Amino acid sequence: MAKSRKTSRAPFTLAGHTVQPGERLQIDVPAANLYTHTPLGLPVEVIHGRRDGPVLLVCAAIHGDELNGVEIIRRLRSFRALNRLHGTLLLVPVVNLFGFLHKSRYLPDRRDLNRCFPGLERGSLASRFAHIFFDEVVRHSTHIIDLHTAAVHRDNLPQVRAALDEPGVEEMAMGFSIPVILNSGLIENSLRAEAGAIGIPVITYEAGEALRLDEKSIVTGVRGIVSVMRNLGMLPSRRISMIRSEPYLARSSKWFRSPMDGVFRPLVKLGARVEEGDTLGVVAAPFSDVESLLTAGQDGIVICVNNMPLVNEGDALFHIARFAEATAVVEGEIAEHVSNVEGDRLYEIETVQPEPPLT
Repeated sequence: MAKSRKTSRAPFTLAGHTVQPGERLQIDVPAANLYTHTPLGLPVEVIHGRRDGPVLLVCAAIHGDELNGVEIIRRLRSFRALNRLHGTLLLVPVVNLFGFLHKSRYLPDRRDLNRCFPGLERGSLASRFAHIFFDEVVRHSTHIIDLHTAAVHRDNLPQVRAALDEPGVEEMAMGFSIPVILNSGLIENSLRAEAGAIGIPVITYEAGEALRLDEKSIVTGVRGIVSVMRNLGMLPSRRISMIRSEPYLARSSKWFRSPMDGVFRPLVKLGARVEEGDTLGVVAAPFSDVESLLTAGQDGIVICVNNMPLVNEGDALFHIARFAEATAVVEGEIAEHVSNVEGDRLYEIETVQPEPPLT
């Protein structure tokens, strides 16, 4: 493992604030104003260990309606082992504050923040916001885990997306310890591309859907981040309970789109193994007997499904990852991982006790 560019034995400085070894501090980085002149501060928590190690940035909600990552970071920050942290952990639960406030993927200027990095000091609102986050936070890190979900009305199988040929990236991706890793190319002006261009390895965790919290996705994310931190030497390697998964690398993927307008009924589920020619779903006309079958054009594993029944011709309905050997072992490993997550002590679905009947 490459040596960190930072040392945690010295104070850590971010946005004019100094954090001493063994301390943690919540910082509001001045980011923008609402049109009412109400200031918006970008929340960053700095947990600065007493010993040398990497500077890991974990961020969420670059798309403001993707909420699983917000909850993942909320749980991660209270992880007791952080008291023995080597290096520094930077936590940014909500990057796109504007989108988060409006339950929207985008910023008020309708731009996608993840297509605006590294940003410009004098550019559009999105570009200025990207510039502040990139300069004040991203450039201080040595490694990044970026948390996402699928877009609205889609559901992603928990997966890691990474440019595996970039330095340091494959180590992080494999360390996340989940069954599906997608070797995903870099998109210009995305966080992965622009941070990678200055030598910072980035992986993206994708799981669940926008505007929804999914317990399995959340627990998988927390455990994956902790696993990466252990692999980077930021946390002790000894664990009481371990969830291990044999990763499968998908070197390509393909979207399958609606063949017509109508009402969509999926016939396969997330994580299912499909073979070329299998029926994925049916699109039917709502006022006649006309219907069309959507068939798989390749072998692979379903990693995303569209949840919206009302579709237009050309809408993306299924995302299928292709593996060198898309065998039943992959599907079985996914099912086993889900079962392990449900048995993990972090997996707790909140319940509300019924009120006693009125007397």
